[in-house]
Amino acid sequence: MLHIFGSTVKKRTVISLAVLYIVLLMIVIIAGKIKKMKLSSENISAPTTGSDEVTELSAQAVQTSTRRSDNNSESSDLDTQAVLQTLASATEAENNGLLTLVNMSHTLPSDWSVDLVQLRNGQSIDRRAYDGLQAMMDDARAEGLDPLICSSYRTQEKQEQLYTNKYNSYIEQGYSSDDAKAYAATWVAYPGTSEHQLGLTVDICSVSNQNLDDSQGDTATQQWLMANCYKYGFILRYPSDKSDITGISYEPWHYRYVGKNVAQEIHDKGICLEEYLEIQQ
Repeated sequence: MLHIFGSTVKKRTVISLAVLYIVLLMIVIIAGKIKKMKLSSENISAPTTGSDEVTELSAQAVQTSTRRSDNNSESSDLDTQAVLQTLASATEAENNGLLTLVNMSHTLPSDWSVDLVQLRNGQSIDRRAYDGLQAMMDDARAEGLDPLICSSYRTQEKQEQLYTNKYNSYIEQGYSSDDAKAYAATWVAYPGTSEHQLGLTVDICSVSNQNLDDSQGDTATQQWLMANCYKYGFILRYPSDKSDITGISYEPWHYRYVGKNVAQEIHDKGICLEEYLEIQQ
């Protein structure tokens, strides 16, 4: 009986130890899980390092975005500059066309072409000058004046005819050939040196006085045109006090289109086209 009891006690002891071992093992396992959960919880609740990294990444993203924005801005600035340069080049090319100098020292460019607009009286003018000319004529008439376009674009053949006629008139007056050529050139430009061949020039007279001489400058029509033509992009091409520069005698009927800005400057400074171009160099 005692043997049996001792055996039973021993078995119970073993079982108790086993249970204790299992309990301890479970405690260790549970403790480990709790520790992991705690660490995980700490990482979630206080992500200091992670937050800094996010902030830093955000800053980097902002810097990158800024750099991209700056690059885009620089690219945009470059694009804008390119467009402005292109427009400037186009404007310069246009102005060079409008400001082409044609006189005894500067002949008409060999490749010059004209986009003409037909006027009601059979005259023609470069399309760029048409709107300004039309507005000027309309406003002059609204003032009770009587402007008449008596000459505009001329072909080479037409200019040759006019020059020859003027030359012959001096020959008939007894001038030598050389003198006749020189005097004729002061009134009618030698073919290839006439602004009329540009298509940018018109001769405007008064209906009441169609004589192309100094008396034209005394008409009310010419007085108004000389005072206001710059507002429409035109200049009086051969003023009375600039003959030594232009090489052409006073022509109070001869108007040249140069565009409003240039016409304004020439008017304000009281200079002629040759002087204006000299200043621009």
